[in-house]
Formats: sequence, C-alpha cells, structure tokens
Amino acid sequence: MGGDGTNITSEPRFFIFAFSTSENQRLIILTVVLVVYLIILSGNLLIITLISLEPRLHTPMYFFLCNLSTLDILYVSTTLPKLIYVCHTGNHVMSYTSCLAQLYFSAASGDIESFLLTSMAIDRYVAVCFPLHYSLIMSKKVCVLLAFTAWFMSLVNASILTCLVHNLKYFGLVVVRSFYCELKTLMNASTSDTYTLKTTITVAAVYIGAIPSCLILASYIRIVNTVRKIKSSAGRWKTFSSCSSHLTIVVLCYGSGMTLYLSQTHEQEIFLSFMFVTLVPMLNPLVFSLRNRDITQAIRRRIDRRITRQV
Repeated sequence: MGGDGTNITSEPRFFIFAFSTSENQRLIILTVVLVVYLIILSGNLLIITLISLEPRLHTPMYFFLCNLSTLDILYVSTTLPKLIYVCHTGNHVMSYTSCLAQLYFSAASGDIESFLLTSMAIDRYVAVCFPLHYSLIMSKKVCVLLAFTAWFMSLVNASILTCLVHNLKYFGLVVVRSFYCELKTLMNASTSDTYTLKTTITVAAVYIGAIPSCLILASYIRIVNTVRKIKSSAGRWKTFSSCSSHLTIVVLCYGSGMTLYLSQTHEQEIFLSFMFVTLVPMLNPLVFSLRNRDITQAIRRRIDRRITRQV
C-alpha cells in the first residue's frame, strides 16, 4: 500500500525462455546467432550502399530492394541483439517496455515485408506485361507511394496490436516461450480476455496476408502467361529470369512461414521461428547478388574503381 492508501503494482517482467541449454550449448548458440546477425548486417548494408551509389541501379526494382534491405536490418536488430545478450549473460529477464517495443517493431517488420514483396511483384508484372509503358506506370511518384503505403499501414497496424497487448493483464514474472516477445506468445501468456485482439489479428491477416498473397499469385500467373507467348526459348528465359530473384525470396518467405505450422514440439517451433526471422534477411542479399547481373556488375565496377585509385 502507498502512503495515500492506493495499491502499488509493479510492471510485469518477461522471462525469455527460448532454449533450455547448458553453458557450452549456450556458447554455441551465441556464436551462431552472432555470425548470422553480422552476415545479415553486412550483406544488406552492401546492397543499400551499392544501390545508393550506382546511378544505374536507381530503378523501381532496386528502390524496393533497398527498402527491403533496410527492413531486414530493422527486423533482425529488433530480435537478435537481445538473444545474443541472453546467451552471453544468462539474464533472461526483459522489462515490460522493452518487450512491447520488440513486439511493435517485429510486428511492423513482418507486415512491411509482405507489402514490399507485393510491390516488387507488381513491378515485375508491369515490366514483363507492359514493357513499353513501364517507365510511365512505375514512375518515381508511384514507387514512393507504394513504399509509403507499405510502411504507414504496417506501422499503424503494429500500433493497434501493441496497444491491445498493452491492455492485457500479466502477473509477476511471465514466461515467454520464444526467443523474442512475439504476438502469439504474449497473447497466450495473458490472463485477460483476448477476443478483441484475436478479432483484430484475423482482420489484419486478410489485408496484410491474404490480399498481398493473392496479388503476388495473380501477378505471376499473368507473367507466366505472357512469357509463354514468347516464341524463342532464349527470350522466354531472359524475360522470366528478371523475376527469378524476387520469386526466390517470395518462396523462401512464405515457405518458411508455412513450416511454422508443421512444428510438433516447443523446440521445433522455436527453431522454425528463428529460421523464419533470419532466413530471408540472410539470403536476400545473396540471392539478388548471385542471380542479378546488375548487382554483380555494380560490385565489379566498385572493385575496379578502387583498384584504379590505388594504382
């Protein structure tokens, strides 16, 4: 009781119970997570730098790729540093404010990724199906509008979800059976009625999950139909190869997300969740570098310029 007769209640704290491991196993996890985090940071920073410095890469596709790389850095920086801290110190406790902040940015990142992949699918659809009108349709204004919509709608949705979670009741030290404060885990750990939150999640899943997925699928159906009409096999391959990098990332993103539903145990769910968070951000730079001639040529030009300056 306080001096004025009111009850004093402390904010709940969250115990990040990701892995039940020994000291040696924790050191291995720390090393793996740190290496993965550094790979993601360096790879995506390389993509952002190349696109920013190379005028030839100032096109709609690379504009969205730059947004995606920026998002990937934000996404993993929301979750992995805390996991590294837990593995290093053995301190699994996270404050209420930190947990909500992690929830907000991770939820927003997942939504933004869905919208950006959809924008990239639309870009590839226009490039393949309407090549003569591509520059007119995918103008700078349209690209900025698509990117702004992706970030704005996702941040608004994340704000709503975070506010609803903030209104839930938690008591004492809450065990979070994941390596970060994700929505599903926090909802299950609460003692409050979660009907409103579940309804909001369902509605959000339609315009953030279902609608973008349908747009991506419809775009590639039209792309495949257009490619099939090209008479030469070399022409078909050249046209479809311009979409291969984006299609690979889409398959990785949605494929890794769907595997979460196949988990049978708590350990499997955490492992698959970790793969979902890290797989696309880690492979995104690699996929676009190896499967995209513009990126590889930009890297070579930068290397050649540096060698020339040194000589």
